[in-house]
Amino acid sequence: MKAIRRFTVRAVLPENLSALEEIAGNLRWSWHEPTRQLFARIAPELWQQVGHDPIALLGAVEPARLAELAADQGYVDWASHIREDLRAYLSEPRWYQSLDDSAPHSIAYFSPEFGIAAALPQYSGGLGILAGDHLKAASDLGVPLVGVGLFYRSGYFAQAITPDGWQLESYPVLDPDGLPLSVLRNPDGTPVQITLALPDGVLHARVWQVAVGRVTLLLLDTDIPDNEERLRSVTDRLYGGGGEHRLLQELLLGIGGVRAVKAWNDLTGTPAAEVFHTNEGHAGFLGLERISDLIGEGLTFDEALQVVRAGTVFTTHTPVPAGIDRFDTPLVQRYFSTDLLPGVDPQQVLSLGAEDYPGGSPDVFNMAVMGLRLGQHANGVSRLHGEVSRQMFNGLYPGFDAQEVPIDSVTNGVHAPTWTDPMLLALAEERLGTDDTTAADWANGQAVTDLDLWSVRTRMREQLVEDARRRLQAAWESQNPGGIAPAWMDELLDPSVLTIGFARRVPTYKRLTLMLHSPERLRSILLNADRPVQIVIAGKSHPADDEGKRLIQKLVQFASEPDIRTRMVFLPDYDIGMAQLLYPGTDIWLNNPLRPLEACGTSGMKAALNGALNLSILDGWWNEFYDGENGWAIPSADAAGDGAERDALEAEALYDLIEHQIAPRFYDRNSDGVPERWVGQIRHTLSTLSPELSAGRMVREYVTRLYVPATTFERRLTADGFAAARSLAAWKSRVRAAWPGVTVAHVDAGGVDAVPQVGDELHVRALVHLGGLSPDDVEVQLVYGRSHEGDDLTDVRHEALAVDEAEPGVDDPSVAREYRGTVELDHAGGFGYTVRVVPRNPLLISDAELGLVAVAS
Repeated sequence: MKAIRRFTVRAVLPENLSALEEIAGNLRWSWHEPTRQLFARIAPELWQQVGHDPIALLGAVEPARLAELAADQGYVDWASHIREDLRAYLSEPRWYQSLDDSAPHSIAYFSPEFGIAAALPQYSGGLGILAGDHLKAASDLGVPLVGVGLFYRSGYFAQAITPDGWQLESYPVLDPDGLPLSVLRNPDGTPVQITLALPDGVLHARVWQVAVGRVTLLLLDTDIPDNEERLRSVTDRLYGGGGEHRLLQELLLGIGGVRAVKAWNDLTGTPAAEVFHTNEGHAGFLGLERISDLIGEGLTFDEALQVVRAGTVFTTHTPVPAGIDRFDTPLVQRYFSTDLLPGVDPQQVLSLGAEDYPGGSPDVFNMAVMGLRLGQHANGVSRLHGEVSRQMFNGLYPGFDAQEVPIDSVTNGVHAPTWTDPMLLALAEERLGTDDTTAADWANGQAVTDLDLWSVRTRMREQLVEDARRRLQAAWESQNPGGIAPAWMDELLDPSVLTIGFARRVPTYKRLTLMLHSPERLRSILLNADRPVQIVIAGKSHPADDEGKRLIQKLVQFASEPDIRTRMVFLPDYDIGMAQLLYPGTDIWLNNPLRPLEACGTSGMKAALNGALNLSILDGWWNEFYDGENGWAIPSADAAGDGAERDALEAEALYDLIEHQIAPRFYDRNSDGVPERWVGQIRHTLSTLSPELSAGRMVREYVTRLYVPATTFERRLTADGFAAARSLAAWKSRVRAAWPGVTVAHVDAGGVDAVPQVGDELHVRALVHLGGLSPDDVEVQLVYGRSHEGDDLTDVRHEALAVDEAEPGVDDPSVAREYRGTVELDHAGGFGYTVRVVPRNPLLISDAELGLVAVAS
């Protein structure tokens, strides 16, 4: 029998345990180990069964147990102490409060998914986990940030694996009453409601609040009676439905999200956001809502655009065009040909997302392109990804080399308190006197011996083995009701064997099955009598990705073969709870994407925080941080003739590294049974990578390198009744109109001998037509560098040329202005140069920002 409705009944706590309800209502418990221990003490077995969810625990615990705890003064005092610690955490000054007034008073951070805790399944993979870690680190640092997302009633999906290895999806409906959420309400107690005008109706959404430490997360939910049935399902699933369904979700996230932030500001008295951070293109429509608001204050579209660009940070996470949301242009036009955004013309919207560049499609609206056009401050998520992004979006900046495309990079980080195993945390507290594992002195071999490190790493591996056995047995029993799991499942994995982990989403470029390229070679590695290896694998394929499902099936079928089924396992339904045991429990974390298609790859970071060593293609973050001692690099066969040859070469390299370097080092033990060389690598990894890989480092970089500059530009443009915004819009319009007349008419040079030598000076003179612009509107640059084959320059540098001030001012576009400059020849070898003209304005952050350049021919 199935219920037609269900809801969660919360326990009534004894008065002297009321602290538990307050503590459970703030998701700080998801990363604060003392709080987790407090709840675990209530009912340890039940705590495990509910997946470490305090609200579920308090709803399921027997009243008699609560009465027993209420009579235990020691426990009551403990709960009160944790509550006071939480209150202090929420109010005390932290890092951000030490900054001067150039820092923004408030930042709004938009993302389509947030992975904060297993109890709130609003994520599918790395993007959502990164967003959750961003909020947690912002909270720890005291950053005044508000998160904005959608509340998906069925989350992503629950994964099951059939006996033949095929992925099945189910969508259990979440009950908000059983989650750490509260409705945002007006002073009269009515729920705040956000509305969007659609072509054929009105979309309504309520707003849930989530307390993530000091940060508030706002989640919009359309499953309310005010909506007609078809619109109640807009927020049904993460990344579900077709193009129009996805467009509705992104309109709600961007436009509705800004409206929710304004309502929250008004109700709480918090400052209006000065910076809007768009985490991937899904939330890009937020810029259009802000433009509409500014038009309502008397600005034109172009004037409002300057303000919005100045205060927007756009982070791109995909290194492939196929990963970008693109909508049919007529569909977008239809939705904006309404009262959705007062004052905004549909053609103005379409121009922002148009792929009007070589290789672009005229029939689609590109969300990432709109993100770049609406965000003056843009970044990729690792240094290599920044380079790839500049190449990918080079078409938006014609005439500029890829390295000049205004996309920076901030390498992702992970939230150490969330992802560091409590056993390693306890070791740091006991021996090194700190609960911050990223700042601990792991190089101190006297305080923390090799045996200490090896013992804790062994216990974490044992913990993973126990969890894997439990999960596989539970999965088997769910598919065989009333049956008893096979006896061999009790011997699944071995806590003394070298353990390799591999877990992530399953798009084809991540190459889940590269390890199966030579099945017999892999089998021999797994079953080696002296140096055995075991592999633990997890991951979900998008429900519509049958190719990804076939990869999972192929792997599961291989792992099910009787001789290796205890050495290789696939764990179904990968989530945060599983990951928190999987990362610490593995000795080696494997990542083998097609380079350079991994934007960052934060799973390997989480493993490294626990002392695991990485085995990876030099892609994403690993390309940046691999130093030869913190793991192994799989050589990339970039020169291979085709994909099959590349896979073969890289798979063989993978096998060789495991068989001839990794396994021998792991099993080379001293008289105490400790692999000294291996533990040295663990110690080096913890010492050198932990600080660099932390989300705290990442968020501090966002603040200093992106949020503060964005605030500076936004304040300049909004001051004095938006005077600078109006001026900048007029200036851009004038420059664009005049630019066809800007040319470099002539360039000559002198000063070097017939045989140039290092130290000679090159004197350059250029005659430039300004097309009616003033010399103050442009910069004429000498562009020079190393010249090899052809005309391409490398190691390019720029030197501004000075206009001849003695020459009388001219407004006649037919009269050229003379520019001069000198550069020293400071290196031997090929040298090349040219002269170009670019727009120049103190409110631009890059020469390429307008995509306008005139180069000598």
